[in-house]
Amino acid sequence: MSKELILPKRLLMGPGPSDVHPNVLKSMATPLLGHLDPEFLNIMNETMDLIRYVFETDNKLTVAMSGTGSSGMETVFVNLVEPGDKVIIGVNGLFGQRMVDVAGRAGAEVVQVEAEWGTIIDPKMIEAALKNNGPVKAIAIVHAETSTGAQQPLKEISRLAKEYDALFFVDAVTSLGGISVGVDENEIDAVYSGTQKCISAPPGLSPVSFSNKAVEALNARKTKVQSWYLDLSMIQAYWGKERFYHHTAPISMIYSLHEALRLIKEEGLGTVFERHEQNGRALQAGLEAMGLELAAQEGYRLPMLTSVKIPDNVEDANVRKMLLQRYGIEIGGGLGPLKGKIWRVGLMGYSSQRINVMQFLSALETILTELNADINTGKAVRTAEDFYLKN
Repeated sequence: MSKELILPKRLLMGPGPSDVHPNVLKSMATPLLGHLDPEFLNIMNETMDLIRYVFETDNKLTVAMSGTGSSGMETVFVNLVEPGDKVIIGVNGLFGQRMVDVAGRAGAEVVQVEAEWGTIIDPKMIEAALKNNGPVKAIAIVHAETSTGAQQPLKEISRLAKEYDALFFVDAVTSLGGISVGVDENEIDAVYSGTQKCISAPPGLSPVSFSNKAVEALNARKTKVQSWYLDLSMIQAYWGKERFYHHTAPISMIYSLHEALRLIKEEGLGTVFERHEQNGRALQAGLEAMGLELAAQEGYRLPMLTSVKIPDNVEDANVRKMLLQRYGIEIGGGLGPLKGKIWRVGLMGYSSQRINVMQFLSALETILTELNADINTGKAVRTAEDFYLKN
């Protein structure tokens, strides 16, 4: 007979999932309602309003898709891209590559605009691709590249999309709730995120939002959406006034998203952004004081996900194992060409706390000193503390 699950305590400081606020976990123990119960429909309405709040948009078509962030990515492409459509995709990390894959499966003719991992996509490269490839249906970009810790500016690429009458798609899986996405201000036509990063709910839902222009493109499709499960022409009728049944909603997950977003609104979106900024920069200051080198392009580093180069003669997996076994701290390793070369340290949502910054810096310094790594000892925590005092 199997035993009750008893798990060790972990501090989740990797690229996701993040730690979840106790109130969010508690919300998931709320008794189930039917997915067409009037009380549950009220919760759905409030959840839509809260999603609009964090996306900073008035878009009517703003819902939570069943599934993780990747379901949001597929939702955008299968609903707005038809076979033969040209789509320009910025690729400067793993999740840009994933968009290329998903767009190709939707039948798109994909034009890749590539940059070195850890750097941003230069808008001039996007403009050149627009000029050289005739009519383009959409431009897609990753706002916060989880594989590298780089933050992509959106304003100029959005301007180019409008100039060339293309839709503008944005991956905000890691950015939503940590930095401003500004859907309306940046004139984003389709955006998707996930619940397990800066929103600080368990993985399982993908908030998405679509502009009026995107809805017009959806309604003007010449072909049927290839995915029944992700077909917004039906799903929006369930989340909208019609309340037509489509599939059974993940009720407990919607409870959790509602509570996580309520906590963000209670704290205030600006305050949440400031908290992520302060903790992320304190962490980065401490790492640099230790003598470590940050990996993402200077001036474009995310506050909620820091990539740091692994010192010479230090084994990546060994350090992460020691952090986990000794201190209960989880961080992430590199992906793709950065595998074994960087660590990815997350300070997302409920995990973005000053105490976590200090605990991690102290633990990492202790381990690297023990491994005889070439670092500056005794400076990381003090530097982070000084940063907090000055900021």
